[in-house]
Amino acid sequence: MMEIIKNRKYIAINVILFAILYLSVAFNKEFIRPFYSHSPIIGLITGSFSNFMAAYIISLFPIAPILAKNIEIRKASIIIYFISILVFLILTIEEIYPMWGASTQYDLFDILASGIGSIFAILTFELIKKRWIKRKTPYNTQ
Repeated sequence: MMEIIKNRKYIAINVILFAILYLSVAFNKEFIRPFYSHSPIIGLITGSFSNFMAAYIISLFPIAPILAKNIEIRKASIIIYFISILVFLILTIEEIYPMWGASTQYDLFDILASGIGSIFAILTFELIKKRWIKRKTPYNTQ
């Protein structure tokens, strides 16, 4: 029974991550981007925001199953690094050769935003990993 509740919790985490991705990209597209489109720097940031969020959130999806399965830390790191690189490559290929209609023109800043999003996902995992190691390590009584 406890295992079912635990698995539902991790599924809920990924559903929440997907909702954050969808809502943040939609909000940016409908409200923020049109409002700041006249500003060169902010317009650039809002224009590439969806690539950043896609790389960041999608690269974080494996964290919940890793925690649920209690995968060894070294293997978990390999999985996260691999997924982050894979997500970056897929988003880069999609930017150069549009397949799903998400990208209508080539934009180097979108590729850069995807790379930064993947790096932030790795950094987020490293922070989670630090806390994970702290929890597993017994306290020193010295």
